[in-house]
Amino acid sequence: MPAHSHHRDQMSSRQRVLTALNHQKPDRTPRLLYGELIGYVPAIQELLKKRCSPKSPREYFSMDITGVVQNPTKLSPERFAEWLPEKAKEARKGAATSQESVGANADEWGVWWRPGSFQHFVHIESPLAGIDNFGRIREYPWPDLDQSYRYEGMAERVAFLHDQDGVAVAGFAGSIFEQAWYIRGMENLLEDMMINPEVAHFMFDHTAYYQKALAVGMAKAGVDIVMLGDDVASQTGMMMSVDTWQEFLGPHLAATIKAVKAIRPEVKIFYHSDGKVSDLIPKLIEVGVEILNPLQPECNDVAEIKQSYGQDLCFFGTISVQQTLPFGSVDDVRREVEDRITKAGHDGGLILCPSHVLGPEVPWENIAAFFEAVDEFH
Repeated sequence: MPAHSHHRDQMSSRQRVLTALNHQKPDRTPRLLYGELIGYVPAIQELLKKRCSPKSPREYFSMDITGVVQNPTKLSPERFAEWLPEKAKEARKGAATSQESVGANADEWGVWWRPGSFQHFVHIESPLAGIDNFGRIREYPWPDLDQSYRYEGMAERVAFLHDQDGVAVAGFAGSIFEQAWYIRGMENLLEDMMINPEVAHFMFDHTAYYQKALAVGMAKAGVDIVMLGDDVASQTGMMMSVDTWQEFLGPHLAATIKAVKAIRPEVKIFYHSDGKVSDLIPKLIEVGVEILNPLQPECNDVAEIKQSYGQDLCFFGTISVQQTLPFGSVDDVRREVEDRITKAGHDGGLILCPSHVLGPEVPWENIAAFFEAVDEFH
């Protein structure tokens, strides 16, 4: 039985989400944990498994949205052998003999995520960092996210989640700026944008091409929400000027959105950037973004942004993972949920969710209080 079926006369999770995203008020505010879409950190995964079992966290808490991902690549990681930093080559050699094989291989983009010293933190080893020769950069191998086998079975998975579980389905189609800096290195890429724009454009042309392929594949499979995004802001403001964003990233984002809407106009477009993004909001609306995530409450005035842009944008997130959820009391969590529903969800257009994945310090009581408060203050 679907998790929501014990509520009488209520919407299914999917109906609830689509109602909110169409700027109408659902029976209650849709809610979920961000980890349901992009994975939980190990400590939280353990906690949820222990407390929710035998149900999944999604069933236990009646979360309204879940995610699907593309099939893994069949390309061999060996194609990155010559691009890996020395440390990674050593780790790969050692992987055959040691237990430390986790993280010894690069991901399908050739980026080596080296385990860090604390919890879920990692070091990103960028294969193109420090390479000045544009000819050499052009030889870099790219993934195969444009191949149809990456999407086989996805439409069936989406249909099952819609029909059997009654939930809305989202798919993360990746980033343009972030993926480029993972490969090129943050400093190198920002430098390219200033003094070697042809290298920056080359990187973004490629990362945007694969984002678009992924977004189109997910739209064809029937997802309700295509998730796009780039962390382009810090907690004090934009990491680059709005003009620079428009020069390098805006047209690519617009092209991806146009391609998705050409396939299924009803698919909702979600854009993620942490930090203080208020300066960018008019541009995002212009290119067709419909859902803004996560509206980090430490650096965005949620009520003010709702007032200014609520007729064009829905908001997804808004609950503090830096203060309230890890360090607040149960009452603090309840107050924050009530505040968001009152100020940002009074006429729909809100999906409540912590503004990022939960860190290991978030107690179970606060997770439970988040869901209970949504039930109470709808």
